[in-house]
Parts: sequence; structure tokens; C-alpha cells
Amino acid sequence: MKRHTKQRDEVRAALEQMDGFVSAQELHTVLKNHGSSIGLATVYRNLTGLVEEGVADPLTRAGETVYRACEPGHHHHLVCRGCGRATEISAHAVESWAQGVADAHGYAHPEHVVDVFGLCPSCQKDSTGN
Repeated sequence: MKRHTKQRDEVRAALEQMDGFVSAQELHTVLKNHGSSIGLATVYRNLTGLVEEGVADPLTRAGETVYRACEPGHHHHLVCRGCGRATEISAHAVESWAQGVADAHGYAHPEHVVDVFGLCPSCQKDSTGN
């Protein structure tokens, strides 16, 4: 576990206040707008550390890595393509499938990343004009 610094605590607190996934640049802008003197490279470094600790999730969206505060432990996301809102979901069928595929090919200790994308109810409503 990495030591906690003022900057790390700043990045984590800001990330926890965000709704959905955000880029390092977006998070840096929020921090700067709230008077922080933290640099962009420090934001990136601390986001990487938070991912390693398991308290932030990375997601690649349109070729860019975005981040979200999360609960520790293995989980998956249901992500809205419209607003970016994410919901943590359990996916027991995926876990069983991944283990079965690994077993069938003689692999041990499989790991996987599964994110499901769609439109949340609010964005569906907005897109239909109802």
C-alpha cells in the first residue's frame, strides 16, 4: 500500500465527489478550480496508485482512460453511453464462464474485465423526447 500524501488524499476526495467516470484532465481542472496547486502529472500518478489500491476503476472510453471511485473487490460496470453514469454490478454468469474457458484451455487463475454499455433510463427518456 502506498503512503498517503496530501495530493493523494486530494485526488481521492475529488474523484469520490464526481458522478461517473472522469479523465485525469477533467479531474485536474476540478481540483484547480477549487484552488489546488496539484499538477496534472501528479493527478495521473495518484490515479494510477488508487487503481492499484483497488479504490478506483479505470475504463477506456474513446481511446482515453477515465476513472471512477469504487468499492474494493472484483466487480463489473453497467455504463451509460449517454451521460457516463456507471453502476457496479455483480455478474456471476461471467465469473463462471471465465473460469470455464480458462479450465477448458488448461489456464489457471483467470482474470477478466467486463463492462456493459447501454443507455440509462434518463438518457432513454431524453432521446425519445418523452
